[in-house]
Amino acid sequence: MERPAFTVGIEEEYLVVDRETRDLIHSPPPQMWKQIEEVVGSAATHEFLQAQIEIRSSVHNKVSEARIELESLRRELSKIVTEHGGALIAASTHPFAHWSKQATTEDPRYMRLAADFQQVARQLVICGMHVHVGIEDPDLRIDLMNQVRYMLPHMLALSTSSPFWDGVPTGLLAYRLVIFQNLPRTGIPEEFNSWAEYERYVNTLVGAGLIEDATKLWWDIRPSTRYPTLEMRISDVCTRLEDALTVAAIYQCMLSYLFRLRRNNQRWRVYAPGIIEENVWRAQRYGTEGSLVDFGKGQLVPMAELAEEFIEVLSQDAVELDARDELRHARTIARNGTSAHRQLAIYEEALADGASAEEALKAVVDGLIVDSLYGIDV
Repeated sequence: MERPAFTVGIEEEYLVVDRETRDLIHSPPPQMWKQIEEVVGSAATHEFLQAQIEIRSSVHNKVSEARIELESLRRELSKIVTEHGGALIAASTHPFAHWSKQATTEDPRYMRLAADFQQVARQLVICGMHVHVGIEDPDLRIDLMNQVRYMLPHMLALSTSSPFWDGVPTGLLAYRLVIFQNLPRTGIPEEFNSWAEYERYVNTLVGAGLIEDATKLWWDIRPSTRYPTLEMRISDVCTRLEDALTVAAIYQCMLSYLFRLRRNNQRWRVYAPGIIEENVWRAQRYGTEGSLVDFGKGQLVPMAELAEEFIEVLSQDAVELDARDELRHARTIARNGTSAHRQLAIYEEALADGASAEEALKAVVDGLIVDSLYGIDV
């Protein structure tokens, strides 16, 4: 089988906050969106909430190429939002904004979603990051999806940025999934034997009038309906772009690695969704501070060791895809923590210095504003 392109495209969702109150801007001024359209064009779009902005990178052969574009988009959007009294934060939940006060974007698709799912939809004050990797052959797309599902918890653990909900530390590092999984057709998808079987699954739901098309399958990974890609959707949006690029590189390299195994008549063992969900929960709860189950060994392995395994196992693919630096950065994330750890540290430090809970939460927003644009590990 011919090697797939393994191109990469990255989608990120951001929140717009008021610089004075640090709360979400419930209804950004139309002029702000007019400027966004003039400056970045179709690379930035509306999302479910009016306080959200989604950006979509171009198609790139290398994650390092996507870095330049995403840096520019964050910088340009931040400049425009600032002119209108706002600020951009790349975090999967806001530290204290309340879902009931948010306004839905007046778009037929989003209004229909709000009408269908009621409070479940209204609570979706969450942001994520999606990574598309180009795999032209549909049956190969399904085969690699079945195998790479096992690694989704690992990518979630490296991306956590949602430790707060409604002004309270949740005790989880990725609370976003708790909210998102209230929707139907979420989580780890089942195994499909072929593209034809997947299409029959979709057609059954469409034929019964349950969904209009496959875009309503909100799994943690899915074949894209718009592009010949496999779309990874489990990760939080990374506050630091460097972390986002690492998650994208791991995903891209992992698919390349699985394809190399296939060429050698080998494959990764396929596990049931329920087994993988055990690690998803551990990633939500503990992130890089914890451990995930290596089901081949039947034991828990610390994330720091798993990051080293990624770097070793995927080294050949990282060379071929020019993603060595991004892959090695997984070691730094495992050592220093994610956005969720930094947010909690700011909050706890502010409280220890005598700040009120409200003041401490605003300090977290301030930290996110800076980290989203300038965050860098040393």
